Amino acid sequence: MNDSPWATEPVPAGPAYDALVGPHTRPMPIVPDAAGRDFDDREARDRGAAADGGPPIRAETPPQEPMPSPPPPPSQAPQDASPPPQKKRAGRDLRAAIGVGVGLGAVIFASLFIVKAVFVGVIVVAVVVGLWELTSRLQEKKDIKAPLVPLAVGGAAMVIAGYIRGAEGAWVAMALTALAVLVWRMTEPPEDYLKDVTAGVFAAFYVPFLATFVAMLLTADDGPQRVVTFLVLTVVSDTGAYAVGWRFGKTKLAPRISPGKTREGLLGAVAFAMAAGALCMEFLIDGGIWWQGLLLGLAVAVSATLGDLGESMIKRDLGIKDMGTLLPGHGGIMDRLDSLLPTAPVVWLLLAAFVGTG
Repeated sequence: MNDSPWATEPVPAGPAYDALVGPHTRPMPIVPDAAGRDFDDREARDRGAAADGGPPIRAETPPQEPMPSPPPPPSQAPQDASPPPQKKRAGRDLRAAIGVGVGLGAVIFASLFIVKAVFVGVIVVAVVVGLWELTSRLQEKKDIKAPLVPLAVGGAAMVIAGYIRGAEGAWVAMALTALAVLVWRMTEPPEDYLKDVTAGVFAAFYVPFLATFVAMLLTADDGPQRVVTFLVLTVVSDTGAYAVGWRFGKTKLAPRISPGKTREGLLGAVAFAMAAGALCMEFLIDGGIWWQGLLLGLAVAVSATLGDLGESMIKRDLGIKDMGTLLPGHGGIMDRLDSLLPTAPVVWLLLAAFVGTG
């Protein structure tokens, strides 16, 4: 006898049992599966119930996989999921940029043709703000502490000396400013002294010394017209490069420095600047000839582009997009001076060669 509590009583068989409980309630045999587990032969039970006329018992079957939906007809096939090509857009707020540009132009032209000394003051303010932006970014991003005080004082003196004494005065002021930077930095610990004074001398040359040539353009009898020529050619060169490059630009000019600039844009800058140069030399500059304007425009397009690339190198090294945020739509003062600063000595030199400095 099996004493196990899990033991089962033997199932009686025969007509007597069928008469007692009915043929439909007889337990079905236990069928072992392939793994040795027992399960009810439900399919056999269903077939037996149907054969005896009883109601069939629904077999438990695994869920069926959903049938795949037929593909849509060719006329309703899904379109290409790739997004439509984006239209080219300017990287800045054009409305703000135009508004600020018009405002700055009004201040410049008003000071030029009313009192020359006022325009010299405008140059000094631009130089000091530009030095502040440059030295601030150097300290923030590279921990380079170029002394701002001697740079600002020396830069203002440089512009004024260039206006009063010409190139000789500008060079003397530049030398004194560099000496002041060396001495001023001695008041702090010697660590990084060479790095800081090198950056200071570079800033003195890059911003105020190059800006001095704008003041020197003003000293001629037709000084305001020369400054206007300088500004117009630089702006037209930048505008031509932007317009042609935005519309037709495909070949990168210097992708590692400024990915947005193209060779087509450079050609546009040259064409626009040469046309504007011919007009300016013919109608604004005393004694100027149109073909001189062609050469002047070509030189301005090249120098303005190099100046823009030079500042792009500085900003890439610093890891910034703009030097400042003072001018909405433009960035900082230095972001507007990038092409003007290296162009000023080029225009001054060529005008001096074509029509003299008087």
